[in-house]
Amino acid sequence: MARIVLYMSMSLDGFISGPDDDLDQPLGRDGQRLHHWLRDGGVDPESHRPSLEPSATVFDEMMATGAVIAGRRTFDLARGWNGDHHDGVPVFVPTHAAPDGAAPGHVRFVTDGIESCTAQARAAAGDRDVMLHGATTAQESLRRGLLDEMEIQLVPTLLGRGRRLFDHLRPEHIALKLIRVLQAPDVAHLRYRVLSAGG
Repeated sequence: MARIVLYMSMSLDGFISGPDDDLDQPLGRDGQRLHHWLRDGGVDPESHRPSLEPSATVFDEMMATGAVIAGRRTFDLARGWNGDHHDGVPVFVPTHAAPDGAAPGHVRFVTDGIESCTAQARAAAGDRDVMLHGATTAQESLRRGLLDEMEIQLVPTLLGRGRRLFDHLRPEHIALKLIRVLQAPDVAHLRYRVLSAGG
């Protein structure tokens, strides 16, 4: 079965974007520094792949996913990736209400809950993983026991303000297991398996 994997760049103090994120600056003020690792050693102009390891490996894993779940806010700030996140894989957007008109490109709006969204994404991905984007969607997936793994790109910077990844979790303990550490000059790629809640 396809695993649901959160991929997220995060500052050391827990922020995934700077303050004042909007359509003009989707990562907020100074938030772009969280994604500098995507340019490690330069970037292939066609694939946008960083040249240096281990960031190139993490990028390849992200691009090998067979479906994407993106929170509505993330989807809107990214302008829907023009309907194609990568390689034509389906993009599932959980939302309370789908916008009017046809969904762009490979996007599918899901209005009947995160469980349904996750099930549809797993089915579409087949034997490949599902990439998850978005803080609110990640928190909801954790609360519902739907998230299998997290790939956190921990960036050695303190943003101080902005949007946090783990702001509104339930008070119960969620057990994680660190299963991989890949170190690059300006980022630590940390992979965690979600074990249980209350464990």
